[in-house]
Amino acid sequence: MQNIDNHILRYANCWEDADILLEGMSVEAGDRVLSIGSAGDNCFSLLTADASKVVAVDMNRTQLHLIALKRAAFRALEYEEFLAFLGFDRSEQRRQLYLKVREYLEPDAGAFWDAHPGRIDAGIINGGKFERYFSMFRKRILPLVHSEEKIKQLFYPRDSAAQARFYDEKWNTFRWRTLFRLFFSRRVMGLLGRDPAFLEQVEEAVGPAILRRAAAHLSTQSCSANYYLGYILRGSFFNGLPHYARKEHFEIIKARLDRLDLHHGTIETVFDRYSSFDAFNLSDIFEYMPQNQFESIARTLVKHGNPGARYAYWNLLVPRILSAVDRELESQPEHSRALSNRDKCFFYQGFFIDIKNQ
Repeated sequence: MQNIDNHILRYANCWEDADILLEGMSVEAGDRVLSIGSAGDNCFSLLTADASKVVAVDMNRTQLHLIALKRAAFRALEYEEFLAFLGFDRSEQRRQLYLKVREYLEPDAGAFWDAHPGRIDAGIINGGKFERYFSMFRKRILPLVHSEEKIKQLFYPRDSAAQARFYDEKWNTFRWRTLFRLFFSRRVMGLLGRDPAFLEQVEEAVGPAILRRAAAHLSTQSCSANYYLGYILRGSFFNGLPHYARKEHFEIIKARLDRLDLHHGTIETVFDRYSSFDAFNLSDIFEYMPQNQFESIARTLVKHGNPGARYAYWNLLVPRILSAVDRELESQPEHSRALSNRDKCFFYQGFFIDIKNQ
């Protein structure tokens, strides 16, 4: 991990479903929450649960600059302006909107975004390495497989049986399977999407694993309303908005922004400043680590969890289970399985909730 470039913008969106995250974490009024920063989306969503403090931690300072930009946009803009500025809606006025947002940025974040006007103009939610990876798939690979009309048809509302037939008979071609496995292979994903170091602990073949999960989801009724899938295949959140960007949450988040702290460093360094937390959003960070490091960090996290603390995390390609490391944690297999089955980010192996003993 020390060899990873922590200055590029890796993710402009959180590719983790905030709806199941909030349900699984069960944050209560007054709770203190530690959250992986990433693109900040889920940190903002956690404010809607009335947490007294949300600490967003990230090793990548550029990701923290992104969170600071989104936070400033909440403060400076009205809702329709907010959507236009970030890139959810079309706009030719983002440079002008940035002048309003700039007044609420700290000096280092302001200097960073002043130096990247092109990303502002394009809509910042489109500016991460991972988003460009999806864009390359959408623009260069998908047209070799399906027509624009066929892609639109994938999102037509159908019952589960009809969607399964559409996938099997119309979508699941030899070319789809072959090009999908190639583009989402370990080599291509490591080169264009994630850093190769993120895949060092992966033992299974990456492309076939992601294809199996995509096939399962694209065969279900819920496919049509999945806005993450909409962005991947059609380039916009045309069929829904992530939790933090929905209108009903805008004023709530805006009123609670002072509760969000940004922390640059590894997750262990947070405890030099904050002693304990009631809930943890841990993303999928554990699968980037060797087993011994995972176990060490797991024990540190448990140590700094209050009685009854909830730990939420995803597994993508490497199985890592917190409750298997520390007996103070109890797994929640039925609840975790039910939430995983509703996960709009279908490419994950599973979503897990563990709870610390009272």
